[in-house]
Amino acid sequence: MPEVGAAAPEFSLYDDAGVERHLSDQRGKWTVIYFYPKDDTPGCTTESCEFRDTYNEYGVRDAEVWGVSVLGTGSKAKFKAKFGLPFVLLADEDHAVAESYGAWVEKQNYGKSYMGIQRATFLVDPDGRVARRWPRVKPEGHAQQVLQALDEEQARSTEKQT
Repeated sequence: MPEVGAAAPEFSLYDDAGVERHLSDQRGKWTVIYFYPKDDTPGCTTESCEFRDTYNEYGVRDAEVWGVSVLGTGSKAKFKAKFGLPFVLLADEDHAVAESYGAWVEKQNYGKSYMGIQRATFLVDPDGRVARRWPRVKPEGHAQQVLQALDEEQARSTEKQT
């Protein structure tokens, strides 16, 4: 998992509309990258809808939100349409990006082990560095928590420039 201050691992993935997105294209703006296990499941829906509900506040701060899970672009498009999600959803079908961010982990359910995405979020600064990270996320209230951290990091960034 990338440390705070480290360069965010570069990636390119296809979004819910089939457009290839590159993290490097986000240079110059803040980007929230949140990893979630599966489209249209209770916890993932809660988390995504909270980002939806605070999305305008992110926009005012010149920040974008990108959600990432292992399901394909068709699943992303359905999930986005069903819940009116205004931000980019990315398909990491081979879980390579989740692995590079330390979000592809061994999980256990009913005594069985399997590999899957652990909810994790990264705030990437305009220089492409990890400003904050949340290695284990509880969906409720998380979007607001990230927004508060964004405010703190932007204030810190402004102080450095003066």
